[in-house]
Amino acid sequence: MLKVELHAHSADDPQDLVPYSTSELIERASALGYDALAITLHDRQLDLGPWREQAEARGIVLIPGVERTIAGRHVLLLNFPAVAERVESLDQVRALKREFAGGLVIAPHPFYPGPSCLGRVMDRYPDLFDAVELTWFYTAGTTHFNDRALAWARAHRRPVVANADVHRLRQLGTTYSLIDASPDPASICQAVRAGAVTLVTEPIGAAEAAFYFASLTAASLKRRGRALLPLPSRPAGAEQG
Repeated sequence: MLKVELHAHSADDPQDLVPYSTSELIERASALGYDALAITLHDRQLDLGPWREQAEARGIVLIPGVERTIAGRHVLLLNFPAVAERVESLDQVRALKREFAGGLVIAPHPFYPGPSCLGRVMDRYPDLFDAVELTWFYTAGTTHFNDRALAWARAHRRPVVANADVHRLRQLGTTYSLIDASPDPASICQAVRAGAVTLVTEPIGAAEAAFYFASLTAASLKRRGRALLPLPSRPAGAEQG
């Protein structure tokens, strides 16, 4: 079984202000025993060439990917060529899948209350999505958004993957997938399609959730130039990043 993260961002992201490099992401994943990592920047498929040697030396398989914004909604496209960063409709995603059978389409955080989440758009394209994401951002009393994703997956007989949607390094290690596959991108994607996935997840604390939300809000405001806000103080005992 491979310990896998299929939704991660880094400082190379063209949209989000992420406080660690791709190299630091690989190092942290290695320290936590991950076997594979998909780097899924917003609307940009990162050329993984400069980091493959580092990742291979640490036993990590890098999976190409992009979190593509399509009609304002986010879709994870994994193990496709770089042309995936230019698709502009879900019909084009369908055509991409026909052309490149080894790719994987995941619905990320689909029922969270944000305008970029797919929600019921998935009902119009149920066959398009190979898997549905259970995401890390929930506390013991707020599982309902993930519950809706699990219910949709059951209703449409789709597998579920557990991802951390990594924007801060501390997110790694609480929610991830164990995938029964050989250590290569094509095998991992095929295993997900076949449902050979074990979910590992635990709720985060309320203080951690509040810190994360405040950290992202401050970074967003800073990136837009509307304010120069310091990042909030970390909860006691929390890791940097």
